[in-house]
Amino acid sequence: MVAAGVAAPLLRKRLSAPPLVVQVVAYGAPLGLAVAVRRSPRRDVAMCALQMWAYVAAYKSPHDDADAQSARVQIDYPIVADRILGFGELPSVRLQRRFAMVGEQGPEWRTLDRVLVWAHWSWFAVPHAAVAYTLVRHPERAAAMTYSVFNVGAAVYWVLPTAPPWYPAAVGLRPDTQAASVRRMMVEFGEDFWRDGWASLYSVFGGNPLAAMPSLHFATSVMAALLLAEGGPIAGALGTAYAGTLGFALVYLGEHYVVDLLAGAGLTGLVRRLGPRFAPAFGSVRRAVATLEELAHATA
Repeated sequence: MVAAGVAAPLLRKRLSAPPLVVQVVAYGAPLGLAVAVRRSPRRDVAMCALQMWAYVAAYKSPHDDADAQSARVQIDYPIVADRILGFGELPSVRLQRRFAMVGEQGPEWRTLDRVLVWAHWSWFAVPHAAVAYTLVRHPERAAAMTYSVFNVGAAVYWVLPTAPPWYPAAVGLRPDTQAASVRRMMVEFGEDFWRDGWASLYSVFGGNPLAAMPSLHFATSVMAALLLAEGGPIAGALGTAYAGTLGFALVYLGEHYVVDLLAGAGLTGLVRRLGPRFAPAFGSVRRAVATLEELAHATA
């Protein structure tokens, strides 16, 4: 199960199996590892890594058929929502006009831009670092809460592909509206900073440009802040400051609409609220897996 789960995301474009089957196999890898290996901190970390490997495939797979996804992408409703939230103007447009600088030679990067871009890039580590920090206190709860947010968000990306603010300008849509003027500043800075290495980096960490609603960047960062706050006021303050900085960066850089952030925060709140209700069911699954583990190792 572990080997198949690791291989499935790599081979998904070559397999004739339905995407749902591929994802079920991928998400079976952590379960297989829980039976095959005795529990330890190393196994816990490996299970989290396998879960994220399955999530990455779930995140990227909708864009495997880019034309089909583009035909279903939602563009208008987040624009309408953000215009309402921005009192008639898209917040990304307002922020870029206020803070971004463009000279005769192209974009000019200030300290603010660099801080916000690196806050965005550091997100790839922050939620998992928060889980690692809380492993001593509530390991299962922290991991379950965080990775539930990832997985529920990935499911929404399959059902409701939604364009980010930079998309209309990039593909030449809505040329007569504010949406056509939103820059994707993170990519502009990345091309300038990483030079020839940018394409390789982006191919690894990108993969689905039409996965904006809800913002999992913001949702998982809010969850990280809440989990860190349970560990102490200092950790909670750092987590909250990061989530706030990232939220501002996502809108300013053109990566997300404000409504994406609100939906992400709502997703986090929903997971935390409903989590205890599902605890008995998850407890039954955990006991079943533990029984299989004991049987496997007793037989060995």
